Amino acid sequence: MCDTLVALGNSTKDGNVIFGKNSDRPSNEVQLITYAPSTKHSMGEEVKCTYISIPQVSETIAVLLSQPWWMWGAEMGTNKYDVVIGNEAVYTYERLRNTGLLGMDLLRLGLERGKNAKEALDIITNLLEEFGQGGGCSYDDPSWMYHNSFLIADPEEAYVLETADEWWIAENVKNVRSISNELSIRGKGDIRRRGIIQHAIEKGYSKDDDDFDFAITFCGSTPSIVQYSRGGKATYLLNNSKGKITSKMMMEFLRDHQAGICMHGGFESTGSQVSHLRKEKKSIHWFTGTTLPCLSTYKPYTFPIGKKKSYKPGPYIKVNSDWVWCKNASNKLFSKKNELINIENEIILKVNELVAQEGKLSVEDFDNEMELINLKAWEKSLELL
Repeated sequence: MCDTLVALGNSTKDGNVIFGKNSDRPSNEVQLITYAPSTKHSMGEEVKCTYISIPQVSETIAVLLSQPWWMWGAEMGTNKYDVVIGNEAVYTYERLRNTGLLGMDLLRLGLERGKNAKEALDIITNLLEEFGQGGGCSYDDPSWMYHNSFLIADPEEAYVLETADEWWIAENVKNVRSISNELSIRGKGDIRRRGIIQHAIEKGYSKDDDDFDFAITFCGSTPSIVQYSRGGKATYLLNNSKGKITSKMMMEFLRDHQAGICMHGGFESTGSQVSHLRKEKKSIHWFTGTTLPCLSTYKPYTFPIGKKKSYKPGPYIKVNSDWVWCKNASNKLFSKKNELINIENEIILKVNELVAQEGKLSVEDFDNEMELINLKAWEKSLELL
């Protein structure tokens, strides 16, 4: 259960794309900020994803991921070309498969292989058609399976991609967009898998070509637009703030409790990402690296990652109690919310001051300063623990 949002440059305060996602997962599932550098691979090499292995490409792109500890894939992340992706669980009339690529595997593969949003979209859809999606999506409950939707963005554009087993459809985002845990693309979309309409007719989902409406055709219900639903509230927040949206505002959207965008309980917002995708300048990616955005601070990252705090990519065999996420996974921070906000505001101010000096600094000096701010953000947050 998740929410992913994006605002294109025509809807933000500074004209740059801003992306955000909460990853809602089982509340005890650790989610790590992991980094995989660019790597060259041998011909014939395979990559072992969560459940299946597939052919590796000659070179993978450096990626920064927010990754459930036990799987190969990731819930959200970015790469050094400033492509960002978030995925959602969706449920359709199509069958669920016991094995295949997890939606999270497809997300990581899209980031490791795609240099822009459209390229990542094509990579994910090609892999989906060739290898299919499937497998248990929870370490503790392998029977929990679902299909996936994705929001894919770069500094220029964004796409919504929605799937039903091996079938898919995509929409080019025009200004603002959010996705939640339901199909949302209406009509025939902007791009779709060849044969999808005929398939829907043959399965009895749609009467004919004119009757085809993907969201309704493949799940039988109309997407929710009411403000008390997570998807409806996310859409309202974006539309109501067009032209004013900032990274800080996106962080606050992801902390919304009225509709449960910031989710508490057995399922919880176990990780969160906000990315400020700046054209021709270094994009700034903010990750909590801890559970519950309302009880976390966002920490800034830029490429190259260098010594900024991250872990090696999973999967891991077992949970390590020394991981920061494990130390933070407690409502004991509720009484320290004001302190958390103050720390975050201080870090945002430092980043803004650095960005204001960007043209006067060498690339190396800018990277070094951002590294120090990242480490200070983690240090300040850990002091509260």
